[in-house]
Amino acid sequence: MTKFICYIASFLDSFTSETNGLIPEIKNSRISALSLFSILLLIFSCEKDNEQYVNFDAENDELTDLINDVSSLTALQLNKENTIQSIPQDPKNPITQAKIDLGKLLFHETGIALNPKQTEGMKTYSCASCHQAKAGFQSGIKQGIGEGGFGFGLFGEARVMATTYKDTTIDVQPIRSPTILNSAYQDVMLWNGQFGGTKTNQGTVAQWTVGTPKETNTLGFEGLETQAIAGLDVHRLIINPKMIVNNETYKALFDEAYPNIPIEERYTKLYGALAIAAYERTVVASEAPFQKWLQGEDGALTETEKQGAILFFGKGKCYMCHSGPALSGMEFHALGMNDLGSSEVHGSIDEATKKGRGGFTKNPEDDYAFKTPTLYNLKDVHFLGHGGSFTSVKEIIIYKNNAIIENNEVVLSNISSQFKPLGLTDIEINQLTVFVENALYDDNLERYVPESLPTGQCFPNADAQAKEDTGCN
Repeated sequence: MTKFICYIASFLDSFTSETNGLIPEIKNSRISALSLFSILLLIFSCEKDNEQYVNFDAENDELTDLINDVSSLTALQLNKENTIQSIPQDPKNPITQAKIDLGKLLFHETGIALNPKQTEGMKTYSCASCHQAKAGFQSGIKQGIGEGGFGFGLFGEARVMATTYKDTTIDVQPIRSPTILNSAYQDVMLWNGQFGGTKTNQGTVAQWTVGTPKETNTLGFEGLETQAIAGLDVHRLIINPKMIVNNETYKALFDEAYPNIPIEERYTKLYGALAIAAYERTVVASEAPFQKWLQGEDGALTETEKQGAILFFGKGKCYMCHSGPALSGMEFHALGMNDLGSSEVHGSIDEATKKGRGGFTKNPEDDYAFKTPTLYNLKDVHFLGHGGSFTSVKEIIIYKNNAIIENNEVVLSNISSQFKPLGLTDIEINQLTVFVENALYDDNLERYVPESLPTGQCFPNADAQAKEDTGCN
């Protein structure tokens, strides 16, 4: 606005000079006043505006320098080439568009909810029941509910246990449902990293217990693929070959995705799960303002967001744990956070779950350590931390700034060396919060959701109340 005023002032000044010689009678009246006004604006407004633009450029330079000191602008870009090939993938499950198209539907398909513990749960839940777009591909409630859930609300916040179910029959996990967003940038899955038969989990073979979901690691896939395969059984979902063959759309999609797989193997759990994993890998927050800034849009971030980013990569040292394109990490840290509260969740929290990575590796040094999650799209999430003990981004930033543990069960010797006071002021906490909440927020995640399903089923849930809440008939 001040730039515009400068141009007007300059114009008036020129106009005055030109007309003074042509119309002497107005020389000392209106035009002179406008000329004086233009001079004042030039002195005060333009000077201030130039100063603002210098600061804007200086902040860009400072943030760029900070990032280049610890990484690079390119290294932090999600899907930097906007192509399938630029997304990390499992060599044993190359991503193709055909797999993505198939996986996108199967992930949301309530028609594969064919193994419920109670008949009323038949075809009422899906993978998306606990990982849906409106909640940043997390659950809209503290403890996600698959089978046995009832209702949805606006973003999953109204989902509760159906009155006909009990804690022993409902499908829930004893820990908060992690997001699938940006999960392509991690090679093991879940808070304890138990899924994944390569890289980070090398040396953990002894813990791939036969007869448990962890045995799936023996197939040699990375975390997303392993979790998708094991998760279908865990969450009572079935890829039924007969159903697939009898549905023209699904059959054609399987045929296009797996033309070289024998017919007798093609329409099975394994290949359905690999398609789901291929789709999950493409679910990235690539349209967030910070991503646009990284790709050269200098004005994509507000001044406050930029100040928050400078703190993130500077004084706050957040990048030391939250690194890479997803601002996540493959390290496990004990930060002394609470587990799910026993009085507000279904079922009990077992000791292995409480011990996080140590509960899987059986190494006491790993006890109470949990995988570093992505920081994208947290604004709509009202339960943060592995136990959902924080209700906002600001709360968790304050917790890390103070570095005082809240869970007295955690052994102090296991607390991460990164968990120490940051010395952030209230203003800096607010700036950092704005950066995480807004600059890392992709407001178009619905692009990853299908318009409808080949079965005609409602999704992400298809119980009577959820249908009413979502307007699905």
